[in-house]
Amino acid sequence: MSSSRQPRILICGNLVWAHEEARQLFSGLADIVVMDSPNRADFLAGLKTGGKYDGVVGVYRHNTSADRIGVFDEEIIDALAETGTVKWIAHNGAGYDQIDVSRCAKKGISVSNTPGAVDDATATTALYLVISCLRNYAWAEQTLRQGVFKTGLNPGRAHDVTGRTLGILGLGGIGLRLAHLVHAFPMRVIYYSRNKSANAPEWCEYVDSLERLCQESDVLSLHVPLRSETVHLVGEKEIRAMKKGSIIVNTARGKVIDEEAMIRALADGHLSSVGLDVYPNEPLVNPRLLEFPQNVLLPHMGTENQDSQRHMEVRALTNLRDFLRDGQGKDLIPELRSKL
Repeated sequence: MSSSRQPRILICGNLVWAHEEARQLFSGLADIVVMDSPNRADFLAGLKTGGKYDGVVGVYRHNTSADRIGVFDEEIIDALAETGTVKWIAHNGAGYDQIDVSRCAKKGISVSNTPGAVDDATATTALYLVISCLRNYAWAEQTLRQGVFKTGLNPGRAHDVTGRTLGILGLGGIGLRLAHLVHAFPMRVIYYSRNKSANAPEWCEYVDSLERLCQESDVLSLHVPLRSETVHLVGEKEIRAMKKGSIIVNTARGKVIDEEAMIRALADGHLSSVGLDVYPNEPLVNPRLLEFPQNVLLPHMGTENQDSQRHMEVRALTNLRDFLRDGQGKDLIPELRSKL
């Protein structure tokens, strides 16, 4: 443990771009400790009194930490709580399904995420998937690389983007950014959320049910967090409510869609194609998805660029700094706001 009397913050997972920003944010406030545990047992031992992480009051968390210590499940949350000092987990990412937030609430540990920091990168990923599915660009590139220039392609399967209807499920920051991007063509934009958005522009039409959203969409783009109530939110019923030849794009979480129902709809032609950046059991991908050359499949590339990742790191670290300095980070997750 450091000889300093300052509190300690733990960097748990990769910090790639914002090392200098981290030093500036915590100068005079806290000592930075990097989690170097090779496995969960070592990590849990380090949290005990006299351990190498003793005195930590807040944790910066990146999903890469799961490769060594696993997700932040009940066991890890309980161990953090038992320190008596850890009160804040600053997660790097918009989605936080790798953290047991209900256990955090019970144990008095706050959790923040990085909304806004991921909006542009994820929305542009969705935009690519929308365009590539409608125009069969990814399929066309495969033919070129395989030396069979345009073989198998049929313009009767493709559509212009202009004039198509994009249905957005979840008009949060990412969904709203995508709406603005596709409006440039323009596409007709409709959306369904739990509540009508006060931030929606007048050309972005609210529909009053998920069923209606599915019925009217040429392309359905998913932008909802993964929670128990959103698992298989888009299932057999919703997919079959869509027009024959329509498209699903998913940059949210794989389990939001019933994958088997989606594959059945691809197999019988009800869905023209799907554009996916996320999968239920990453990094494993259902091999049946590869049987459809018209599908556009990315390996979770949503925020894989240095600009967005730096922004995300700084935003997560700033939440931790604000907790230390002000007692509260700005991006407390919705599930815990009611606990204040």
